[in-house]
Amino acid sequence: VQLQASGGGLVQAGDSLRLSCAASGRTFNNYIMGWFRQAPGKEREFVAAIGRTGGSTYYADSVKGRFTISRDNAKNTVYLQMNSLKPEDTAVYYCAADRSWSYTPNVRDYDYWGQGTLVTVSS
Repeated sequence: VQLQASGGGLVQAGDSLRLSCAASGRTFNNYIMGWFRQAPGKEREFVAAIGRTGGSTYYADSVKGRFTISRDNAKNTVYLQMNSLKPEDTAVYYCAADRSWSYTPNVRDYDYWGQGTLVTVSS
């Protein structure tokens, strides 16, 4: 599967953004989908994940209550709604697909990655 992330940009603290990740292929609903981010000089970290049907979601503690992950299997797209953005949310955001049957927050367990979209939050 090929993934294309979009929706990043420059916003002020407290603003909202919605990221999208469009997937190619007809087996999108066979994948757990995740969002990760990487800030300059830091390792890539887990942000959120969603199960195949969208019935299960998982969040990093740092974004819980502010970010919402969702998916539309008919459109082969996963979203990340980001509210109440903070300067520490500044990073390149990546979407990823995992073929396994159970959720994981580990970067190494995801099989396919998008190219990333930059989110910059100014104070």
